[in-house]
Amino acid sequence: MNNSIFIFPGQGSQKIGMGKDFYDNSSLAKEMIEKASQRVGFDFTSLLFEENDRLEQTEYTQPAILLVSLIAHRLFNEVCKVTPKAALGHSLGEFSALSAAGALNYLDAVELVHQRGLLMKHACESINAGMMALLGLDDATVEAIAAKEQELGKKVWAANYNGDGQIVLAGNKDDLASLEPLFKEAGAKKAVLLPMSVASHCPLLSAAQPSLEGYLEQWLTESFTTPVISNVTSNAYQTKTEAKALLSQQLISPVKYKQSILAVESSVDCFIEFGGSVLKGLNKRITQKPTYSITDMKSLEEVLALF
Repeated sequence: MNNSIFIFPGQGSQKIGMGKDFYDNSSLAKEMIEKASQRVGFDFTSLLFEENDRLEQTEYTQPAILLVSLIAHRLFNEVCKVTPKAALGHSLGEFSALSAAGALNYLDAVELVHQRGLLMKHACESINAGMMALLGLDDATVEAIAAKEQELGKKVWAANYNGDGQIVLAGNKDDLASLEPLFKEAGAKKAVLLPMSVASHCPLLSAAQPSLEGYLEQWLTESFTTPVISNVTSNAYQTKTEAKALLSQQLISPVKYKQSILAVESSVDCFIEFGGSVLKGLNKRITQKPTYSITDMKSLEEVLALF
């Protein structure tokens, strides 16, 4: 099992109570949560463990998921010093991967993705942004329909390649809704608008790029202990210069998650997901290689027993 890739979930994996078992049973987890709260000026214990509507707001969702992922990784790493072949994240998860790879201090990462969430929110405030989940169509069919509608002036783009027959689109909410009959006619099993006010991974976020690049320049380092696989290219990188350019481009480019898993599956024994289990579900549709998820102390112990 030493031949592994560490993977980190993105938005959509959040839920009230995540990280609670770590917090209750680990002084290290408690310390990480307390320091993160001091860094960004809001209380992660109430955000993570008490009923609230902030956890669904992107500027809070992003640091919450990242923090829980990095706690899971840190607890694993305290016991097992295995170095993965690479680290890989889904969207926001790429920032978790960078921190796990040593290129981003975890507190800097928490503040960075909080600011990223704010930038994304502000970029989408006045443009009726939205996202749509599609099931049952192949990539080429979706891309052809989107390209034809773009020529007609519609603002719609493929945003997440999550698996065969599972794509998320981003763009103008009304334009996305207008495409539903076209996708259904083409054979889609589902075409559902998601309850989101941000259009991730499409050109509508270009206004956020310059400010994000400033934060990346400020907080990224050259201290990579392992390569990180880019959402934009599906290729590995290991320098600050590449990270800065690719994470800026990631804002307006689709997440090639499926392609990234397929690119590395033949060279690894397993994938380990830190802080969630959404990617484990996606991986079942993509690869025969096993994925193990660490979401609490019990699953941590089970995964550690494999090494």
